[in-house]
Amino acid sequence: MSRENDFETVRQWDNQNFLHPWEGMADLGTNHRTFTEAANGIHVTTEKGIRLIDGAAGMWCVQVGYGNAEIADAMARQAREMAYFSPFNNANSVPARLAHEIAKRTPGDLNHVFFTTGGSTAVDTAIRFVHFRNNLMGRPEKKIIISRQKAYHGSTYLASSVSGKERDKGWLDQAQELAYFLPNVNPAIRPDGMSIADFLDQKITDLEQAIVTLGPDKVAAFIAEPILASGGVIVPPQGYHKRCLEVCRAHDVLYISDEVVTSWGRLGHWFASKDEFGIVPDIIATAKGLTSGYVPMGACIISDSLIDSVSGADSQGATFSNGYTYSGHPVAAAAALKNIEIMERDGILEHVKSVSPLFLERLHDLRKNDIVSDTRGMGLMGCVECSDGTGGALDHDRAIGARIDHHCQELGLVLRPIINMCVFSPPLVISASQINEMFDIMDKGINLATDELSRELSN
Repeated sequence: MSRENDFETVRQWDNQNFLHPWEGMADLGTNHRTFTEAANGIHVTTEKGIRLIDGAAGMWCVQVGYGNAEIADAMARQAREMAYFSPFNNANSVPARLAHEIAKRTPGDLNHVFFTTGGSTAVDTAIRFVHFRNNLMGRPEKKIIISRQKAYHGSTYLASSVSGKERDKGWLDQAQELAYFLPNVNPAIRPDGMSIADFLDQKITDLEQAIVTLGPDKVAAFIAEPILASGGVIVPPQGYHKRCLEVCRAHDVLYISDEVVTSWGRLGHWFASKDEFGIVPDIIATAKGLTSGYVPMGACIISDSLIDSVSGADSQGATFSNGYTYSGHPVAAAAALKNIEIMERDGILEHVKSVSPLFLERLHDLRKNDIVSDTRGMGLMGCVECSDGTGGALDHDRAIGARIDHHCQELGLVLRPIINMCVFSPPLVISASQINEMFDIMDKGINLATDELSRELSN
């Protein structure tokens, strides 16, 4: 019996019992998903034994690559020694050390690390802390969070409420009174004839007018991804974040930087907020690359100044009653510590800086294809946006992305298709030759999809 036949029963279980994230309910129970059953370096291996480049590093997260024995061994040792402790009642040296190592790498005075289960709960924690602080300071009306269209901040109720991807909001409720969304910050959609400088001015004006209109006494925080990742790797104009921070400071509005994707080397820095964008936010949310995806973990990192304003003599005896059973899980912390050690020892940040120019050159070369409407990226993050010129209906855009994804996988590349956008965020250990191979496949996949569309239009 072939390995593929061995998987037929497992495929039935997957369809019958595993409700996947972002499950299309019309296809429930009839999917024929690829099983990735093994992996090493930048490659994953399917149930058919086919080896593919993982162009998305899982979900932006497998920084040091698959099959790293050092991380696996560190997790195993910790699981044997101390698999779990209650963070509500006790402490443990492994997450304590990790919190210190994280604080050493954060900008400014962001030294208080609240461990979570992932990015969504890190953002959720950030919002809950902001609300908690305002309640404690006698400002219970100061609760609105300003975000952006196309922003993605997570899937918990609070995090999804401040996410601005309109195509994700069709059937689920959000706390609409909590969030206010500013227009898209993608320079590619600016009106014809408008300069980047004028577009930037417009985006800053959007933020300031929103704060003034809503009322500084009502607006608690502005939340922003340094690069809007799941929204399509949208890179705001240079200087955008610094000017947004200045507006926030002028109106006593906190700045939350969602670095779930952009931290841990994705842009060549431990954290991108200060080193790449010149800002020291009040709170940073992080996850994904913290453990290179080997085990779930996230963190909400809060500045000393915010903590000082609600602790000690200013605490009024309050408890920040937010937390998770697995906050600071020792096995996850051991994986994160080893991940940081490997990245530092092996010069991963320097490697990202050295190969990023080639990555971006090859990414932008794809604009030569007629179906490619835009390319954008920074560091080892990139997006290829495609359109067949028929108006961008959701079902049609999904079909374009699925078509390209299918051809690329047949050729040996796993993409992250987001509707009609093909997103790249490969493992940070990818070599120059592997970057070229990855984009050679992408180019062929786009050409095959283009040929198919041409044939369909001519018939």
